[in-house]
Amino acid sequence: MPALSIVIPAYNEQSRLPGTLTRVLAYLDSAPWREPEVLVVDDGSRDLTAALVEEWAGRDPRVRLLRNPGNRGKGYSVRHGMMEARGEWVLFSDADLSAPIEELDALWAALERTPAAVAIGSRALNRGLIGVHQSKFRETAGRFFNLVMRLVCGLPFWDTQCGFKLFRRDAARDVFSRLRLERFGFDVEALFIARLKGYKTIEVPVRWNHADGTKVSMFRDSADMFLDLLRVRRNQLLGRYR
Repeated sequence: MPALSIVIPAYNEQSRLPGTLTRVLAYLDSAPWREPEVLVVDDGSRDLTAALVEEWAGRDPRVRLLRNPGNRGKGYSVRHGMMEARGEWVLFSDADLSAPIEELDALWAALERTPAAVAIGSRALNRGLIGVHQSKFRETAGRFFNLVMRLVCGLPFWDTQCGFKLFRRDAARDVFSRLRLERFGFDVEALFIARLKGYKTIEVPVRWNHADGTKVSMFRDSADMFLDLLRVRRNQLLGRYR
């Protein structure tokens, strides 16, 4: 198995991270990935997130803390982690492990069947794999966002927002070095750039469970995410992804 990096963006996650790191490191103990590392990117947290990760890093050399210059957003955090990752393959995962870390096996199995540079976890391809659903309102809003995304950006995917994506390192650095969006619309931008650059991307159904404590506001952030679709197209027209 190749070398692996796992990037976890974190903002005020001191209560959730101990369970997350315990589960991720236990998975790595039993998985055949070579030289694994876990990069927790602190996005200017106001709680003890950074101190907690430093404590874990002192006990386990696989854990590394990266710090953003203040609160910059999830997109900035993932880009920071992707650019610092050392593994041949780089997974970014939400801190709540809504997609269990063990689903990395599903992404890798799909890549062995269909070689690609990117594999993205999807809730939409098999909704029977969803254990705990979001509210009906959030699920409906997510489907509407995907419809608009497909119309505006032309991406063929059914779920761009699942926080569980695996990139080959060269593709990750090429794509994320061009990223312009720093908040929640970054997933679409990253996949859009990957397609522009010719990196094959496959969508893989994964198990998923809604976790309370989401940082996404249905009104403020969702409106901005729709505007981000237009920003992606504008950036393309202005040649900013070259």
